[in-house]
Amino acid sequence: MLQVENLVAGYGKVQVLHGISIAVPQGKLVTLIGSNGAGKTTTLRAVSGMIEPSAGTIRLGGDNITGLPSHRITQRGLAHSPEGRRVFPTQSVTDNLLLGAFPRLTGSRPKGDTGADLEKMFELFPRLKERREQLAGTLSGGEQQMLAMARALMLNPDVLLLDEPSMGLAPKLVEEVFSTIARLKERKTTMLLVEQFAAAALEVADFGYVMENGRISASGPSAQLRNDPAVKAAYLGAAH
Repeated sequence: MLQVENLVAGYGKVQVLHGISIAVPQGKLVTLIGSNGAGKTTTLRAVSGMIEPSAGTIRLGGDNITGLPSHRITQRGLAHSPEGRRVFPTQSVTDNLLLGAFPRLTGSRPKGDTGADLEKMFELFPRLKERREQLAGTLSGGEQQMLAMARALMLNPDVLLLDEPSMGLAPKLVEEVFSTIARLKERKTTMLLVEQFAAAALEVADFGYVMENGRISASGPSAQLRNDPAVKAAYLGAAH
């Protein structure tokens, strides 16, 4: 579904990604783990068009989307729940969700039943239903993260990118976020997850990639990576 080959990208003269290749098959959850500064967020930004790659190829459903602007990539069916949530603070929860469906409402994506999908989001995230008319900027950090994920899902995407969904959340809310990701996996939502909690990410994912200094240093089924001594020592810690 999503294929990244020999991707090179960065910021100005600073090259962050040095020819990485990853694949996200349809209906699977793939995670990208690594230390801070390894290039994980840059990977998602390059895939979703937030920055333009300097080399390599990105394919979505067989179509070459390399270098397209973000709104065109979104129209092709890729949704990005970004690091730091980035909700629209002065808009209500409901309006934030409807903005996620904007390409459907303007005809650049199949519209479907957006009203029914809105209710599905409230079923998936009951706390958002309780706060549907509340301004997004007044929500807690955990609630804003749920809103960011739900907003991305309102695109009815072919592929969902999740960037650090647990960042800054209390342990109980982290559990809620990963429970939601597990439910999305059960629904066969195709996802690429970047996550600081490597153990939790590998527990829920089908397949994983380890990134170091802008390169892929290891990859394999999640169970294999969880049992890899080098991965355990570097990212999972003695407690795991």
